[in-house]
Parts: sequence; structure tokens; C-alpha cells
Amino acid sequence: MVDKPLTKVRDLTPNSKQVNVLAKVLSVGEPKEVMGKFGDPRKVCEAVVGDDTAVITLSLWNEQIGTIAKDETIFVDNGYVSLVRGHMRLNVGRYGNLSKSTDSVGEINQGLDMSQQEFESERRSFGGGGFRDRGGYGGGRYSGGGGQGGSGGRDRSDSYKRY
Repeated sequence: MVDKPLTKVRDLTPNSKQVNVLAKVLSVGEPKEVMGKFGDPRKVCEAVVGDDTAVITLSLWNEQIGTIAKDETIFVDNGYVSLVRGHMRLNVGRYGNLSKSTDSVGEINQGLDMSQQEFESERRSFGGGGFRDRGGYGGGRYSGGGGQGGSGGRDRSDSYKRY
């Protein structure tokens, strides 16, 4: 029996952190290899999970892959939500825990997919060192500057002067 306060899938937002979600696994995708932010290859697998309010895509990383299966009930302890290309993903993360649960979830509301909604992605820094470490100044492809007659080049040189 889960004795922590639960967050319903419908109530998750792009800023949700430290959430506890009890959900049923509806599907588990195939693992893919992607490059991590430090150039290290990592495996990721997406699963669709849901409760009586909505469904969401759950990202499983490396050793989490293969630990859950379709029709199982899972408990995400201390999870968080991230945006992948503007769409919400539920994550377990380094400080969270993913476990199977004997609790029942009931009827799954597949009519509301929280990962289908598109959110305006705020551009986040590329790592712990702050955005200056990776050339995330003004202009260029990240802020939409540059291009024909754009101010990307000028903005970038002005940014260097401030730092």
C-alpha cells in the first residue's frame, strides 16, 4: 500500500518535481541509443502509463529499461516532469525510485494524453555549469536570431563584452 501523497497524472505540469505517481503501464516501447549531454551514449525507452485521470509518457533510462511490463501497476516515487521537444515526459531520475505496486489503479482514462499537449519550451542551460560554458549567448540557433539580416552576430559579440 502506498502511503505517500499521490499526484494524479492529469495534475502533472511541465514544472512538476518530487511527485509520487501510481499508474498502470499501457505500453513499453523499444530501447533507443541517444547521446547524453556530455557525449556519452545512453539508452532510453518510452512507456505510456496512466491512471483514472489521464495518460503520460514515462522515460526509462539505462538500468530502468526492462524493469516494467505492460499491464503492471507501478509507483514512481520522487519523480519529475521534463519537456522533450515541448511535450511532457515523466521521469524517475537519480533521486527517485521506480517500483511495482500491488495497488489497483482502476479504469485508465486514455482520452487525455498529457504528453500530446505542446508547451513552449524554455531554453534551459546545457548542464550544471551555466549557459556561458556551452556558447549559449544571444543570437544563433537557440534564440532564433541570425538568419537573413538578423542580429545574431552582433548580439553574440555584445554578450562577450558583458562577461
